[in-house]
Amino acid sequence: MVIESNCEKETYELGCRLGQEARAGQVYTLVGDLGVGKTVFTKGLAAGLGIEEPVSSPTFTIVQVYEEGRLPFYHFDVYRIGDVEEMDEVGFEDYVYGEGVSLIEWANLIEEILPQHYTEVKIEKDLEKGFDYRRISICEY
Repeated sequence: MVIESNCEKETYELGCRLGQEARAGQVYTLVGDLGVGKTVFTKGLAAGLGIEEPVSSPTFTIVQVYEEGRLPFYHFDVYRIGDVEEMDEVGFEDYVYGEGVSLIEWANLIEEILPQHYTEVKIEKDLEKGFDYRRISICEY
């Protein structure tokens, strides 16, 4: 499925809808270059789960845990990991195979340990269609 977003608000609202529909154990991978709107989408997903506290990228901690929503939300940013084994140290499997919703930014860096089933969200710019335009592809694996 491909969705076209023409502003941050539309990207946020898409994330919100997915958060409202998310089930326990749902895993999302988030793919996109720097500055495409991954954090905007993530904030929407968290809002859809009923999380009201500020959401930011866990760049230096690998995972940020939010527990006050409808389901726990585990937000991973694996951009800075040196080795996939670092994921064991943060309890990756406990989160991903648990009762919450996981979102993994830069998941391509840990492909070999991703669960068998996940939803990939890919956000791309197309400057020919405008500065704020985003093509968001959602694919189930």
